[in-house]
Amino acid sequence: MSRANVLVLGGRDATSGASRSQPLGRAATLGWHLQELQAAASRRSIRLHFADYETLRSRLHCADDTAPTPTGSTAWCQLHDGTDSRERSLADFEAILTRTMPAGSMEQITFRLAVLHDFVRGRSGVCRTALVNPPSALEFAIDKYATLARVQSLGVPTPPTQVVQSRSAAMEAFENLGGDVVIKPIFGGEGRGVMRVRDAELAWTAFSTLAQVNAVLYVQQFVPPGGVDLRVLVIGDHSHAIRRRNASDFRTNVRGGGQSELVPMEATWDRLARQVSDDFGLKFAAIDWLETETGELQLIEVNGIPGWKGAQRVVQESIADQILEVLVNENE
Repeated sequence: MSRANVLVLGGRDATSGASRSQPLGRAATLGWHLQELQAAASRRSIRLHFADYETLRSRLHCADDTAPTPTGSTAWCQLHDGTDSRERSLADFEAILTRTMPAGSMEQITFRLAVLHDFVRGRSGVCRTALVNPPSALEFAIDKYATLARVQSLGVPTPPTQVVQSRSAAMEAFENLGGDVVIKPIFGGEGRGVMRVRDAELAWTAFSTLAQVNAVLYVQQFVPPGGVDLRVLVIGDHSHAIRRRNASDFRTNVRGGGQSELVPMEATWDRLARQVSDDFGLKFAAIDWLETETGELQLIEVNGIPGWKGAQRVVQESIADQILEVLVNENE
């Protein structure tokens, strides 16, 4: 049986100092997550390749073009596998794992997603490459407003939330939500830009600052007790329940000092997490819930490109192995 060729698209650590325009060695460019995947690929005899979103390019075929293609276009990326910097068609791979997309202009982000959308539409022909996760799923999961709107349509409870576009409307939301709110950026993760506001003057200042940069104002009622949440990590047929705590902050992200604890999976948690991930089209996802003081679960976020460093500290099985298992199985 031939070894599967799997591409990891994106996910390099932007703070590593590596230049994305120059192919460098793996040790210099791969962060913890990509190194974990590389080690798992070696154990599973999978050929793992890496490329950056910035190297994506597409050729649109003309009507008189003799090159056969099921989509009318061909997309390529440039590998950065140590000394291997060849350009390869996305169709050369049995599976593609989409990781974090770096910042860019609106045109750059839109183009990268458009390439992936077009590639997905053309997979039913000669190309059978599996994408985990596909661009349509990522677009919903990355947008906190779209996420909550979608899960509410499924009957999944969420904290009371208002999303507005002006300072005055945000102040009205602040009052309507009890004067104790959490302000979040619609895009972003790891707790960056998330703040709890309980003072009207501070709320006015925060909303004024955000309005000056044309931010959409996402205002969510604070749910006590704070400093604790439940993450259900869904990886194909596998799932893990991880309770995260932070004694010094209401945010539980590992980056901000949160500590992870593996807890026994309850059937309700698994069912709800799979209901959400299936509806989004996510094969690998983190579903984050707040547990209220009465024990009710309220969904706050769906992560379609989750990190698992904190989870791996408490999960005995290799999460990277489970991710690669999903990629290989998706192609069968």
